[in-house]
Amino acid sequence: MQGRRFFGVSLLPLYLGLVLFAASLTPSLIPRDWLVQGVLGGLVAALGYMIGRFVLTLWRAVQLPVLRGRAAAAAHLLASLPVLAVLVLCLAQARDWQNGIRSRMGMDLIDSVDVPSMAMVALLVFAALMLAGALVRWAFDRLRGWLYRHMPRRTADVSGLIVVTLALVVVTRDGVLDRVIRGLDQSYTVAQDLFDTAPPPPVDPRTPGAAASMIDWGAMGQPGRDFVTGGPDAKDIAAFTGRPALDPIRVYAGLAEADSAQERAERALDELLRLGAFDRKVMIVAMPTGTGWLDPGSFDVVEYMHGGDIATVAVQYSYLQSPLALLLETQAGLEQARALIGAIHRHWRELPRDRRPRLYVHGLSLGAWASMYGTDLFALLDNPIHGALWAGPPFPSARWNEAMAERDPGSPYVAPQVGDGRLIRFASHTRDAGGAQGWGDMRLMFLQYSSDPIVFYEPASFWRRPAWMREPPAPDVSPDLSFTPMVTQFQLVVDMILATSAPEGHGHSYYARDYIGPWVALTAPAGWTADDSARLAAHCDRGFQQGCDNG
Repeated sequence: MQGRRFFGVSLLPLYLGLVLFAASLTPSLIPRDWLVQGVLGGLVAALGYMIGRFVLTLWRAVQLPVLRGRAAAAAHLLASLPVLAVLVLCLAQARDWQNGIRSRMGMDLIDSVDVPSMAMVALLVFAALMLAGALVRWAFDRLRGWLYRHMPRRTADVSGLIVVTLALVVVTRDGVLDRVIRGLDQSYTVAQDLFDTAPPPPVDPRTPGAAASMIDWGAMGQPGRDFVTGGPDAKDIAAFTGRPALDPIRVYAGLAEADSAQERAERALDELLRLGAFDRKVMIVAMPTGTGWLDPGSFDVVEYMHGGDIATVAVQYSYLQSPLALLLETQAGLEQARALIGAIHRHWRELPRDRRPRLYVHGLSLGAWASMYGTDLFALLDNPIHGALWAGPPFPSARWNEAMAERDPGSPYVAPQVGDGRLIRFASHTRDAGGAQGWGDMRLMFLQYSSDPIVFYEPASFWRRPAWMREPPAPDVSPDLSFTPMVTQFQLVVDMILATSAPEGHGHSYYARDYIGPWVALTAPAGWTADDSARLAAHCDRGFQQGCDNG
């Protein structure tokens, strides 16, 4: 069959592109609107077209037989009919597929997917990618044409391909990508309200950033200022518990506080010492997300549980959003976690065992990943911390992968059981943390939602069905979700981008009431009961502090 063309587009590769476009309409973990679906559809259609062109070129290069004339026309017709049938069927089902996810997440249902607008966006994306490919091909043809005059054809072809590839890498990495990164970094830095644009520092000397503080208020940034000045105070906690309470201690050092991770960690430790934080019953060493944000829903609830007799410390390592920080500033978060946890643990282990706080580490998303890296379990063997709570751990997290590898084969992949639960437990929106009983000397807890693509993305999904797709779907995952090579990979990448757009309790939107069970199981607050947890969950649902329900 010859590669017939329509308006300059080869039909056989186009058929493959349309099949991948149709497959992209199937549901994944996070609902998509027509605009996102159009971009995704145009991208995978262009990928399918490119693969089809490559196969067609290879077919001709090895001089395999092709159909011509009427036989070729008949074959094209036979190939186009099932492709169009699949496309029409998928378009007809697209709304119900998206509503299937939305209904499971408690979202409003949509009336349609706006097929005309979606198709137009997909066409524009497809055309833009085809134009970019044509420009690269034009540059390659011009270059190898010039090289033909100076070297053998085969050498010229290989040399031209290498030069064009290197040029693309340099232009995108050192040109476009560098400019984008600098622009994003500058925009997020401005949003932090540093130094001259910062609001006036606090008057209370016990607030980090005040005149007596070891921490610079201007360097703290907006996420840090929100953290140290937010949350419940002693009055709020006493009103809830009916017992006397303390003001919780919160310490935060911004990225601009010092030049090195170790200096920032030491500055935070000095502030803890100034405030007498090691005299509290509980201490949490927390790592923020990429921008420096800390989920108030997590810290507020644990402060209520312990009557305010608790201190929390965090240090910023980036200004970028977590996905960008994960890709572009990976080492910064890991170094800061290692420096902060190490500094706190070294001081803590020198204190008398009966006069030091119970020590925990905590992080959400990229903060969880960094926190896991900084928690060197081997270094802690002689003086172990009491536990860790890692929420929404990103899929590359080594410690999470190690825990998943140890799961009992009969337990669900998205809600695994590890041994008898003495060291490691998993909790979710629909699974209890198991209470404070039955633990060993150290307690490690993972909080993860079954529909969170940040947790369950797999790079191998380009060609292989992820493990969680081989099991019955979780309650908030569509039963219509299916695996398609290449397409599923791009669907999950889009899901990661949209992960925080899901309602609370789904995707990557972790919220206060789901932290309650894990914190109770880890920290075993004195005199705390199931009724207290229920009251605190109801208190959370009413929004006892701004941002309680995941900001």
